[in-house]
Amino acid sequence: MLKAGILGGGQLGRMLLQAAANYPVETFVLENDAHCPSAHLCEHFVKGDIRNYDDVYAFGKMVDALTIEIENVNVEALEQLEKEGLAIYPRPSVLRTIKNKILQKQYYKENEIPSPAFVVTQSKSELAQHTELVPAVHKMGEGGYDGKGVQLIREKADLDKGFDVPSVLEKMVNIRKEIAVMVAMNKEGETALYPPVEMIFDPVLNLLDYQLCPADLDQRTLWKAEAIALSVVRNFKSPGIYAVELFVNAEGDVLVNETAPRVHNSGHHTIEAHYSSQFDMLWRIILGYPLGNTDPILPSAMINLVGAEGLSGPAVYEGLEEVLKIDSAFVHIYGKKETKPGRKMGHVTVIAPTKQDLLFNANKVKNLMKVTSILNRQS
Repeated sequence: MLKAGILGGGQLGRMLLQAAANYPVETFVLENDAHCPSAHLCEHFVKGDIRNYDDVYAFGKMVDALTIEIENVNVEALEQLEKEGLAIYPRPSVLRTIKNKILQKQYYKENEIPSPAFVVTQSKSELAQHTELVPAVHKMGEGGYDGKGVQLIREKADLDKGFDVPSVLEKMVNIRKEIAVMVAMNKEGETALYPPVEMIFDPVLNLLDYQLCPADLDQRTLWKAEAIALSVVRNFKSPGIYAVELFVNAEGDVLVNETAPRVHNSGHHTIEAHYSSQFDMLWRIILGYPLGNTDPILPSAMINLVGAEGLSGPAVYEGLEEVLKIDSAFVHIYGKKETKPGRKMGHVTVIAPTKQDLLFNANKVKNLMKVTSILNRQS
């Protein structure tokens, strides 16, 4: 039986482990927090730092294959393990490119993949030399995650809000839609695409609020999105699963925003709404099985459950019972004991034959369910 390791023990690892239960695989997780969402679902939990060379290297020696649930891992250790013959999904070269937004942007440019215009800045003082890109978005090269490390520069007066570390200054796009395409590639280079999803973001937290699948796109835009997403993945020359996030601008152009080389928030709906989920698909790739069927069973909407603003402490899921009365709603709670403002605590997927029903039920879930704290209830 193949021994497979996951670097990181958050909710993505948790859902990967839930899918692993269907396959002949022995699971290992490396994570610092012994109470993380994945800890009780894996067969072997190893306490350690995924950013530490020695911890990652020693963990890699225990398994036959490795994958990740977050990019922020020690790439040097993975490169050494790969030299020694360990199968890693995706390959360390992909992680080295993607975890640094500067290298990621340069990758798109080198491979002629359409992406917003940008310059690299080494310090905050350099921003004043590139006012032609304003309005723009300043993104830290490394360390940003889930809306952190991203600063909007709407006008020249905002330049002082930029980062004083190596970063990317990217021209702001007049966005008509934000979409994402999940792409799977196996060891033979065969690919499978999931239908694009349309992402609706929380403007305050800059986190995904909810999404709809399939995205409402005309045929030409759909073809462009699929061709661009395939180009991003094929040029990596690495098996794995990828979330390619794209902008559709006012003129109908499709531009790559960012790529995640792993299972992703924008693919959670596939658990119930597609024949093969993104998590099932990654196991098929790692274990050498045929790629799964990415067709939708029904259209879907996925709503993120995040910690309510101003509340921290032991989590309480208000409205859970009411949401469970919705016939086509599927609730996923991630097992995080403590809530914090904006923290991802779970998601709900709803499926329905019509967009009207989807939007109705998605809004119902958003209005019914809140993640608050037991401390707040006692006050």
